[in-house]
Amino acid sequence: MTLEILTHPTLGAIRHGFFTRRGGASSGIFTGLNCGAGSSDQSEIVSINRARVADAMQVAPAEMVQLRQVHSARAVTASGPLDQIPEADGLATATPGIALSVLTADCQPVLFADPQAQVIGAAHAGWRGARDGVLEATIEAMEQLGAQRGDIRAVIGPTISQRAYEVGPDFLEDFLDDDPDNSRFFANGEGDRYQFDLPSYGLARLRAAGIGSADWIGQCTYSDPARYFSYRRATHEGEADYGRLISVIRL
Repeated sequence: MTLEILTHPTLGAIRHGFFTRRGGASSGIFTGLNCGAGSSDQSEIVSINRARVADAMQVAPAEMVQLRQVHSARAVTASGPLDQIPEADGLATATPGIALSVLTADCQPVLFADPQAQVIGAAHAGWRGARDGVLEATIEAMEQLGAQRGDIRAVIGPTISQRAYEVGPDFLEDFLDDDPDNSRFFANGEGDRYQFDLPSYGLARLRAAGIGSADWIGQCTYSDPARYFSYRRATHEGEADYGRLISVIRL
């Protein structure tokens, strides 16, 4: 099966892709394109999957830069392959031929581009990272490389949607402490549960940051097991582990 690569017109001619799980070499609960070296999948199979992604992006595997994602608000810049993988969740570059990659399995993969300045970015933005400011930190890292905030475009890739994201009252209260207007991202669920709209929250943060445009690709990771890995779905189904999706952008 060939790779399935989702793109979005907001990012224009900048080469990018939100890869689904289709077309990979993994099997079992990881069936498909599992690119998570931190999973319990066979490391050589993960390397094969990542090499397929790099080939699709027309870069060498070593030129597909990754992070040690820790749900932080830290963003870094890269001018070439990284000798050591930093602990961060946002990445920016202005170097042609370098691809930026993030891994997700319900969290938001966000790809950024300033086509005029030829600066790109990528962020892993779960609820914690988004709340703490990783999207804004990635924009600032792009600005350090010459991007203009008003020219930056961003697209949120496949992520968990509101109907699948149940949270408790403490979660809601923390967001309301930040800003009472955050109530708009929550809907009533069963009992004392709420449904959190992560992509709408991400879009609001991006737009409030003053970038040129921001969109969501409109795909839910939890609800489409044939195409997407999902941490929450794997947990609900009692699976021992889960695969990781990859999203990539390059100049």
